[in-house]
Amino acid sequence: MATIVLTPRQKDELHKSILAYLSASGLVDTCASFKEELGLAEDFVDDATLKKYEGLLEKKWTSVVRLQKKIMDLEARNSQLQAELDSATPTSMTRKNVDPASWLPRAPARHNLVGHRSPVTAVAFHPVFSVLASASEDSTIKLWDWELGELERTIKGHTKPVQDVDFGGPRNGVLLASCSSDLTIKLWDPSNEYKNIRTLTGHDHSVSAVRFIPSASGQNLVSASRDKTLKVWEVATGYCVRTIQGHADWIRDVVPSFDGRWLLSSGNDQTARLWDASNSDHKATLVGHEHVIECCVFAPPAAYPYLAQMAGISKPPPSSSSSEFIATGSRDKTIRLWDSRGTLFKTLTGHDNWVRALVFHPGGKYLLSVSDDKSIRCWDLSQEGRCVKTVDDAHTHFVNCIRWAPPQIKEDSQRAGTETNGDRRPNGVVKKEDLLAGIRCVIATGSVDLSVKIWAS
Repeated sequence: MATIVLTPRQKDELHKSILAYLSASGLVDTCASFKEELGLAEDFVDDATLKKYEGLLEKKWTSVVRLQKKIMDLEARNSQLQAELDSATPTSMTRKNVDPASWLPRAPARHNLVGHRSPVTAVAFHPVFSVLASASEDSTIKLWDWELGELERTIKGHTKPVQDVDFGGPRNGVLLASCSSDLTIKLWDPSNEYKNIRTLTGHDHSVSAVRFIPSASGQNLVSASRDKTLKVWEVATGYCVRTIQGHADWIRDVVPSFDGRWLLSSGNDQTARLWDASNSDHKATLVGHEHVIECCVFAPPAAYPYLAQMAGISKPPPSSSSSEFIATGSRDKTIRLWDSRGTLFKTLTGHDNWVRALVFHPGGKYLLSVSDDKSIRCWDLSQEGRCVKTVDDAHTHFVNCIRWAPPQIKEDSQRAGTETNGDRRPNGVVKKEDLLAGIRCVIATGSVDLSVKIWAS
């Protein structure tokens, strides 16, 4: 045990304080023994000295206790502030050593959000606030503060599993859309405590996916269903303005291009199909997978240089073009890359089970995938699609969905634009430097293990 070294003067003061305390307590024999053991002279303390030091030991003791409590309170507050600082880091990007264009998720996850009672089927980020919506087979939607990792509210209204969620709509009035196995699509108003403002009916079977179609007015959304159709809906009225037919079986997924000109769908007929959003004309059919195609996604213009090289194209397409390259993920455990004519130019293998969802890195260099093998895989498009990172056991069960947080774009870059989940682009092109500066290094995943996880720098 370490010995605390006191100066001679400190020792004298301590001894006088102890003798004063013993004397005041009437412990005369103990006081005499204490002086004898220390070899103190009889005149070491007189009555005046005892009076002077009386009560000093008690004061010192109570001061120490108060200081200890103060230190504990300060340490607790410091821990709380550090946790808040850590949570705020992904948004503020204060960590200068993080290059947003090359950031990839790594274990452990920043937050593990638990509350659903059944598998999580989909997640969606609010385009402005730090709100994440999660859909579940428990028929509810939960809203989380993804920066703090806290549940904000639970939305009830669907009577069967909720299959998908998406934020979007008019710029000055963002809405949340959800679709369900109860055959309905519901619209919820975030500005009015997420009240259900509209229910869209028309599909004859389970509704698998729903997405707002980007446009200046944000007036339409598209849905995919097990009834083999896509439907385009008017947000303001809830009317179905168009039904698109062509798939031979259950349509699992649908996504619009960033400018809203094209729609991409995929499903159980093992095909993905490209459609003109304005008139429903069929542009291309992508054939090559050997099982159900669970997910499909348009490549962002930032990925064009890498994908063009992989496809053997000498000059990348213009960034104003919105449907040049496509990625699909299937139950055949592969990811396939296509051009807009339906030509397959690359197959990515590595997952050990069904590929459930895909998302391109906003910087364009990587494609991320999640699978029933419980992993997140990161494919480097600058290296011919080589898998450069795997987050094994990202969840303890099948991983159903993945979304990237929407970028922070400067106001002048947004002025002519629209805001939809995971993408804020004007009808034109965002400057590359603005896009890179606005990338948020935040990803959300949802799983059959009932949890939502936030992966952040």
